[in-house]
Amino acid sequence: MFLIILVGLGIGLIAGFVLNISYPTEYAFYITMALLAALDSLMGAARSQMEGKYNSVVFVTGFVTNAILAGALTYLGDLLGVPIYYAAIFTFGGRLFNNLAVIRHHLLERYVMRKEPKKDDNIDKK
Repeated sequence: MFLIILVGLGIGLIAGFVLNISYPTEYAFYITMALLAALDSLMGAARSQMEGKYNSVVFVTGFVTNAILAGALTYLGDLLGVPIYYAAIFTFGGRLFNNLAVIRHHLLERYVMRKEPKKDDNIDKK
């Protein structure tokens, strides 16, 4: 399932670069917040996959919920004239870096810092 997500992300990125789609600059904050929420969800899914806890229902509902929350905070901030979107930036950005750190740690443990047997483990103790 994780492979399907990566393929979909790749297709979306290719389509975004190939197709000439433009949007009004008024939507730039909303798109930025949506991308931040999407990256947070993707990093969370990657972390869950590495930990053996991935669940596609949790991923999809989290993806949609995060996007709605980020958009709602940005919209509400625009209405009130208060930068409430900072809450989304701090929350999603913080979790993004936290998930990336855990993923990096998993990869380092798996490929770089392989546990080598101690010298004393091979000696027969009498």
